[in-house]
Order: sequence, then structure tokens, then C-alpha cells
Amino acid sequence: MSPPDEDSAATEDAQDRLQFLVLGHLAVLVLIATWGMGGNVPWSRTALQVWGSVGILLTGWVLWKRPFLGRDQVRPLRWLWPLAGLNALVLASLANPSFREMHLGSEVMLVRLGGHPWLPGSAKPVETADALWLFDAIFLSCFNLALAARHRRTVRGFLIFLVANALVLSVFGSVQKFSGALGPYFGAVITKQTHFFSSFIYHNHWGAFAVLMTAAGIGLVLRYLRRTDASGFWASPGLAGLVAVFFIAASIPLSLSRSGTLLVGLLLSVASLQFLLRLIRHRRRQGLPLGGPLVAAIMLAALTLGGAYKIAEPSILIRLAKTEEQLATMRGQGSIGDRLVLYADTWHMARDRPWFGWGMASYPTVFYSYNSQKPGVDRLPKFYWDAHSDWLQSLAELGFIGTGLIGLLGVIPLLSLRRRHPPGPVPAYLLGGCGLILVYAWVEFPFGNPAVVILWWICFFAAVRYSRLESSRENYSP
Repeated sequence: MSPPDEDSAATEDAQDRLQFLVLGHLAVLVLIATWGMGGNVPWSRTALQVWGSVGILLTGWVLWKRPFLGRDQVRPLRWLWPLAGLNALVLASLANPSFREMHLGSEVMLVRLGGHPWLPGSAKPVETADALWLFDAIFLSCFNLALAARHRRTVRGFLIFLVANALVLSVFGSVQKFSGALGPYFGAVITKQTHFFSSFIYHNHWGAFAVLMTAAGIGLVLRYLRRTDASGFWASPGLAGLVAVFFIAASIPLSLSRSGTLLVGLLLSVASLQFLLRLIRHRRRQGLPLGGPLVAAIMLAALTLGGAYKIAEPSILIRLAKTEEQLATMRGQGSIGDRLVLYADTWHMARDRPWFGWGMASYPTVFYSYNSQKPGVDRLPKFYWDAHSDWLQSLAELGFIGTGLIGLLGVIPLLSLRRRHPPGPVPAYLLGGCGLILVYAWVEFPFGNPAVVILWWICFFAAVRYSRLESSRENYSP
């Protein structure tokens, strides 16, 4: 039998090794996703699947090493049962195809077979299996953060890396924008999407990514503000965080993402109000006058807002003109346009297979037969790869059961955070950013971008782990 000191040393060694491997693996995954066109090109997607599979192996390593890691550290493994259920559902769907490829000379046609409508099915089993591989690789890689991070400072350090990466992407995208580049990487990459930004093909995907990173930056800034007085803050990392938040947030209107601009505006408004209330409470406790600091804070906010507007002014004016044009078209048609028809058609698709859906990644194949929109003036049919609503698309592809299982992957970890006091600014803003993207997913498809998916799950599990460490009596590190 090993002495207690040797057992403790073995546990510490296993925990340190796991933490190093998980954070290093996640860092590379983030760099591949964010700099590799958001993961929306074939080579980047394949790279994410292959590298993300290392995360699956790391989760297996935790299962193997769980006697050496401590009960508290491996407890989150119990949160994975919905993932097992989702995998069982999707794998079962591979045996129930609803379409078959027919070859007519050089042409390939898809013929609808129907399959068994009340069982899990798939339009294209190969594409379904490919999508499941990506989902598992991303989710388990991010989930490992909840297993590996040992101290709050470790989580903060990793968040600083994420925000710094987002800052570099923001600056790169801004320079690219002002240079008039016709495609990502100063035109080296050709894309049909004119509203690209930085290394992201679609500007609204950049907006969702930047909202998450802005939320992370605000949480870090407010944390440093809480732990220092006003004079000490300006010499702390909080000042650098404030600069990073400014440039990341300013890049959203510059990218022409209207919805992202609204979301980040809401986020910054809440943070500014929280800062002012904290300032007022602090001055009152100290018996100090409020006038001077309050005026200074308001002027700083006005200057920051004015600076952000000046940077993004041309883009803002373009989107305002486009919005006026779209509103005029809607008034002329007497409706909100094609988007409402798209949502209605997607709901009809989901309603026909409500329990298990048509299969993961089956939307573009199946929706073609549900699309009721008439061709435009060019007489070409309108094709949709995404439903422009992640929630509706999930219902159409996975049904209520599959969508519910994905929801439980988030709900169960949150239920583990039974606290008697509110969370600190870091987990609060991380979860706030995640919540904004979930709301946004009702009217757009942020989760159609692998980089956004990766950063969403990282922010979520970072918040959960940080909050658990805050409330743990065994954790004495800052």
C-alpha cells in the first residue's frame, strides 16, 4: 500500500498533467477555428474534427484516471448522459435513411424513400455521421475545461488568451476593412459573401463571436475593478482589458452586423450601469462627493461611444440605408418578407417528424421539398442551407427529443450551481453572453459557425467551473 504522501503526489501530478493537456488542446482548437475562416470551409472543418478528436481521447483519459483525480474533479462526468442519449439517437438514425441517390448518366438525383417516420432517421447518413463527429469533438473538448481547470486564476488566464486572440482578430479585420479588401486575408480567399469580416466569412457570425468575447472581457475588467481601488485599477490588467473590450465591441458595427451591434449595445449598457452603481455605492460608503467622479465616468462613456461610432461610421451609415430600404420593401409587400415564410416552412418540416426529426445535418436536403417561396425576378429557385433560426432548425433535424437532449447538456451543469449568493462578474458575464446568443439563435444561425459553437461552450463551461471553484471550500487559490 502506497504512503499517503505518494498518493497525494500522484493525484497532484495527474491533475497538473490533465490541466496542461486540456488547456493546450483547447488553445489550438480555438486558433484553428477562429483563424480558419470560422470553421466554415472544408479544410478547417476537417482540421477541427481531427484535432477535436484528441479532446474525446482526453475525456477517455479522465475516465481511466478518475481514481487519481479526486471525486470533485470527476463529478462533472455525470453530466454526460444526455450526450450518450443524443449519440444513440443519431447513430440509430443512420439505419433509417429517408433519401437515396440515383444516378442518371453524369447526374446524381436524390429520391425520397420516406423511411419509418416515427423512428430516428437521416436524409444522408454519411453527412449525419460527419456532423455528429464534429459535434462530439467540439463538445467534449470544451467540456474537458470543467474537468481540468484547478484554480480560478487558471480560468482567468485562459479567458485572457481568448480575449487577446479576439483583439488581434478585431484589429486584423478592421485594417482589412479600411483597406477595401475584396475577401478575407486581404482578398487571398475568394467568397461570395460580401459581408465578411476578419477571418469570418459571414458578418453575423463575427458579431456573435465578438459578443461572447466582449462579455468575457467585461467580466475580467469588473473582476479587477472589484479587487482594486480606482487608482490601482489603472495599473492593473483591467486597463488592458478595457482597451480590448473597446476594440472588440467597435468591430461589430464595423462588420455591418446589425443584430450583433444591438446585442453588444445591450451588454455594454448593463455593464456601464453596473459600474456607475458600484461607483455611487463606493463613494457613499467613503463619505465622498459624487459629482466629480460621476461626471468623469459619464464623459468617459460618451467619449468611448463617440470613438466607436467614428471608427464604424461608414459601415453604420451603410446598414442604416439598407435597413430603410428593407423596411420600405416590407411596407410595400404588407409583410416582413421572406424570413417569415422561411420560418413557417421550417416549422412545417419539423411538425411532420416532431419526435426525432429528419436527422442531424439533413436540413438543406429535406427543406427543398418544403420550400414554398417563389423564384425571384431572375426565375431561379431560392435555396437555403440554414433555417436562419437555430432553434427551428434543431427541431426540424432532431425533433423535440434530440433538441431536449442538447438543452440538457447545458441545463444539468447549471443545476449543479446551487448557490446562496450571486456569482462574481466573471461567471455572470460569461453566462450573460451565452444567454444573449441563445436568444439571438431564434432569429439567426450563430451555431452554424463552428468557431461560435466552440467559444460558446468554452464560455459556458468556464463560467460553470469558475462558479464551482468560487463556492468550493476546498479551493483557497484566488
